[in-house]
Amino acid sequence: MTHDKQHFIDIINNFKGKEIVVIGDVMLDQFVKGSVSRLSPEAPVPVVNVEEEDFIAGGAGNVAVNLAVLGAKPIMVSVVGTDIKGSILKGYLESKGVDVSGIAKDENRPTTQKMRIIAERQQVVRVDRESKERICPPIAKECMKNFKKAVKKAKGVVMSDYGKGMLSDHNIQEIINICREKKIPVCVDPKIDNFLKYKRITCMTPNTKEAWEGMGLPPKKDNAAILDLGKKILKTLDAESILITRSAEGMSLFEKGAKPKITTIKATAKEVFDVTGAGDTVISVLTLALACGASLPDAAYIANKAAGIVVAKLGTATVSTQEIKEVL
Repeated sequence: MTHDKQHFIDIINNFKGKEIVVIGDVMLDQFVKGSVSRLSPEAPVPVVNVEEEDFIAGGAGNVAVNLAVLGAKPIMVSVVGTDIKGSILKGYLESKGVDVSGIAKDENRPTTQKMRIIAERQQVVRVDRESKERICPPIAKECMKNFKKAVKKAKGVVMSDYGKGMLSDHNIQEIINICREKKIPVCVDPKIDNFLKYKRITCMTPNTKEAWEGMGLPPKKDNAAILDLGKKILKTLDAESILITRSAEGMSLFEKGAKPKITTIKATAKEVFDVTGAGDTVISVLTLALACGASLPDAAYIANKAAGIVVAKLGTATVSTQEIKEVL
């Protein structure tokens, strides 16, 4: 891996206008913020006086927003309900520069929503509305039709799996096969249920916990065990690479070969405020860099720099190309 700053800046300058398809579970994150001055007379719970309310895109939607902020042209392929939450979510994504023409509507399914009620800077409760059922065959068919249309001009694909039924045995392999035929990178942010189904991909980006659980193994702390684990995943999935994100230890990249090549990249964050959405940033930057022709180690290096910026911000944050260039 070269550490020539100009080389990395050239890759980042190529991000602009690259079409990337994001297929996966999109959700609406709602934040209700307020103050508490009394307990309810009905039950021993705080009464939150609402002062502020925000809606943002979560799950695969956050990956798409990350890509848009980086100057790419993300095309979202997913499903929402026919409810008001689905309209809010689509409107938010459009306002951020995401192409929502690939989002199907299912009248028998709610839009996935996570509402967090925050009082005095503390989360009091989270309310989830969701279905984890696999999407029904007619909607699945519509989504695959949308994907095939979107991928025609795309330079890369992100499969963002949050375990809400959008990605399943029925479409995972088809998506991967299409990407391999087109010779474009396909990167996966996995959930445990489908972990072993992502065969022959370009890269998977599990964190340490997901990597152990995905392989059904008890977690071990030492470095040697994690290096063995990475090699095991690489072989099991017959993947081109595996990038395990390791919090304070940075990242370990495993590349396919007669003898797997391992590159460990040190973490760059000086202070960590919030890791929410850091995985979304990693997969966005990694896929975009690969779509621009970067090598796997170079793409991982840039993604690591971006993650270091995002964990120093509060909330589900994004990072700009300018911010990445400044820390290179």
